[in-house]
Amino acid sequence: MILVCSALLLQQASAAGPIVIGFDLPLTGDLAAVGKSSQMTGQLIHKQLNGVLKVGGQEYELSFIYEDNKTSPSSATRAALHLITREKALGIIGPLSSSQAVPTGGVANSFSTAMISPWSTALDTTLNRPFVFRSCVLDPIQGAALSSFAGDSLAAEKAAVLYDIVTTYPRTLANSFKDTFEKDHGAGSVVAFEEFRAGDKNFSQQLARIVNSGADVLFVPQYYYEIPGIVQQARDAGWSKPIFGADAWAGGDLMAECGELCKGLFFSAHFAPHGVTGKAKEFVELYEKEYGVLPDEVAALTWDSVQVMLLAIQATEGLSGNILEDRKKVKDQIVAIKNYDGVTGTISHKSDGNPDRCVAIIQIGEDGLFSQYKSICQ
Repeated sequence: MILVCSALLLQQASAAGPIVIGFDLPLTGDLAAVGKSSQMTGQLIHKQLNGVLKVGGQEYELSFIYEDNKTSPSSATRAALHLITREKALGIIGPLSSSQAVPTGGVANSFSTAMISPWSTALDTTLNRPFVFRSCVLDPIQGAALSSFAGDSLAAEKAAVLYDIVTTYPRTLANSFKDTFEKDHGAGSVVAFEEFRAGDKNFSQQLARIVNSGADVLFVPQYYYEIPGIVQQARDAGWSKPIFGADAWAGGDLMAECGELCKGLFFSAHFAPHGVTGKAKEFVELYEKEYGVLPDEVAALTWDSVQVMLLAIQATEGLSGNILEDRKKVKDQIVAIKNYDGVTGTISHKSDGNPDRCVAIIQIGEDGLFSQYKSICQ
């Protein structure tokens, strides 16, 4: 009888928590700025909940553990393994970029652990991985939306593209944009398709060909920290026409480095803090009050990713204490959540891990603030 009672007590203690959510983020390296904004969002949510989550009438200690993936694929997979096997994470938030999220998604799926990447847009992140989800739109959807924007809003009939051929994110977006633009405007309407390799700093030869190509617009699907240098070199080379990009422009503090050069430019995204209303406005005010700065897109997408994960945990209506069973229950509930009203818009995760949502086109104003210019729904 004593042994039976002890076993029951141990089972109850296990079921009572803590609930661990692991964050696989780039807290150092090239993407440290967005990694830290994602971490700050996690800390803000944890503070709002007082470190407690109620599931099925039981209060659980809520533990958020942040692992630095160093903006490295190998470090990202190691971080995930540590969070899943050592920390017993019920779910994973991150990684952010596709270069880290694609291999890490394989790890999470093999361990049957729900993973939500706030910012990874590559198809392979979720492909054939039922435990892996994202809060952002796929690269092909962004590419198609940007092609439509270039033709409809910028009156472009010919386009140029400058992109890093090595890195998954820009390479996929560049090809997606080219395919859609040439489908809409005819073969060869992308008159310059110029590539470089990650880490390159001098684009003079590529930009000379772009300037002489007769293109009406220049699409640059690179990360925020690369944009100031590219835009400066483009203007120095004599390019005076529109330049636009994709959601990787939205991270970090683009305007601190780009300043006047980037005012008036456009990029696709999921969120802009200026001029928002409703739940998004509440989030912006809460974040700004806590940290003294406006949240970037990654902060907002992280907010929605964490909220979906927590809602899914609560929707299980009770945890068994068996981590394998509970992880599967969480995954099933993520799929079951429909029309979640997030700060970045309405999100419904499908069984393939990809959400149904529209693409926002953001304009950088003369005041340096990001505002939504239009929304494109495919």
